[in-house]
Amino acid sequence: MSPTPHLRRIDERRCDASESIDVRQWVCETHPVEKLMVLPERERGVCCPPTLKARPQKIEQTSEILKALADPTRLQIALCLRDAKEPVCICDFTATFDISQPTVSHHMAKLREAGLVNVTKQGIWSFYRLSPDLSAAARRILDAIG
Repeated sequence: MSPTPHLRRIDERRCDASESIDVRQWVCETHPVEKLMVLPERERGVCCPPTLKARPQKIEQTSEILKALADPTRLQIALCLRDAKEPVCICDFTATFDISQPTVSHHMAKLREAGLVNVTKQGIWSFYRLSPDLSAAARRILDAIG
């Protein structure tokens, strides 16, 4: 014989389905405690130490270049400068990318901080070009893209 619909079995006790949840908030369950496997503590650096081939200075420099080129707009700006025959005015980038002059200036500052571009001022205008002493790694990155 099945119980009536408004009653249900919980831990061999009957309770009303409309009963408040707070009444059954704490349920004591007993489960057998399994023996936990204790792993031995490893000595740091003994197993298989990694070999670091690159110098920390080179890693830092490459990291800065990659961070600067990680933004799609900055990457496109760098590619435009790579293909340009002469320095490009910042106003040309505002028209090309349809972004404001302060935003372009922000992107150019990031590229300049990473050592990717040089700026020349002529009056109120700023003209940018790829840095002539651009690292070989940065050139390979730009060449690999397009």
